[in-house]
Amino acid sequence: MSAEPSVSSSRTGVWLIGARGSVATTAIAGCAAVAAGLHPTTGLVTETEPFAASGLPALSSLVFGGHDTVDCPLPKRAETLAAGGVLPHGLPSAVRGELAAADGEIRPGGPLPGDTRSEDALIGTLAGDIRDFTRRHGLARTVVVNVASTEPTPEGAALPASSLYAAAALRAGCPYVNFTPSTGLHHPALAAEARAAALPYAGRDGKTGQTLLRSVLGPMFAQRALRVLAWSGTNLLGGGDGAALADPAAAAAKNSGKERVLADTLGTVPQGEVHIDDVPALGDWKTAWDHIAFDGFLGSRMTLQTTWQGCDSALAAPLVLDLVRLLARAHERGLTGPRPELAFYFKDPDPGAPAALGEQYAALLDFGRRLGDPR
Repeated sequence: MSAEPSVSSSRTGVWLIGARGSVATTAIAGCAAVAAGLHPTTGLVTETEPFAASGLPALSSLVFGGHDTVDCPLPKRAETLAAGGVLPHGLPSAVRGELAAADGEIRPGGPLPGDTRSEDALIGTLAGDIRDFTRRHGLARTVVVNVASTEPTPEGAALPASSLYAAAALRAGCPYVNFTPSTGLHHPALAAEARAAALPYAGRDGKTGQTLLRSVLGPMFAQRALRVLAWSGTNLLGGGDGAALADPAAAAAKNSGKERVLADTLGTVPQGEVHIDDVPALGDWKTAWDHIAFDGFLGSRMTLQTTWQGCDSALAAPLVLDLVRLLARAHERGLTGPRPELAFYFKDPDPGAPAALGEQYAALLDFGRRLGDPR
């Protein structure tokens, strides 16, 4: 059932970094489909009963735009995703108007090869695009969400692209979500600016599959006093994310969050690694395997193996919409700084958050109640 009561009547902007990618396209098409009653709210935690009184902006009030460095129009991108089974057959045609409207609000990203602008000038241009979008549509606020491809861990003092976009969000006065493992607001050069901006922001690297399972299984072993000896994993994935993670530096950034969940929930780091293989034929679909070796009573050796097969874009898109709605409401209520209450959605949550999924969900529910409390 849709959580329609007690929602804000103002319109809210959603500015997507990587706005023509699979996750962004799925989020835009999915939001339009659900808002129109064409599909149920499956996967949207903020549409469940506990959030009915949180005062979140309605899905129908969200207005989309963004930055990207590619020029494939959103309607065409959606047709490609439907052909691959990511979007339902016929959906791109049904929401073509909404896709075209969002596509008209996408501005060139950067820095592109040969761009000679200074960091400050580029940040100013990106921030100007966001402010112009917010002003032209008369939006109450705009939430900036990074859903671009994973970038390698930066070296040197120069700001990577993800941090340039994050700085632009701050300069434009917008709440910010980093749904990728990229640096974003975590760059030391932005720490003082993030504190001074007095804006809410959240996390790093959305938790959609393998790490979601780890955040459930890790506490299970710890609570049952079962000693985990080794935990190895393999990911097979295609699409843009697979190509990006073929870069060992980008893969290392991605894997750090997966490993951190085990360290935080088990209290130790077991043997084993996570391997990521780019398999272009899989497109937007991924398979993740985990092999866990553990000791039971009297040293009895046992194993648990899991297989997760899913569509990354369809797993991520509802979480992006959830985060937009929650941060928009947090901004409306005057909340600022990192929001560890949203750890439920991230591999690398903000400081002070619990690591186990059950505790994270409890914190999220409490946050939803506080968002809806009358002043």
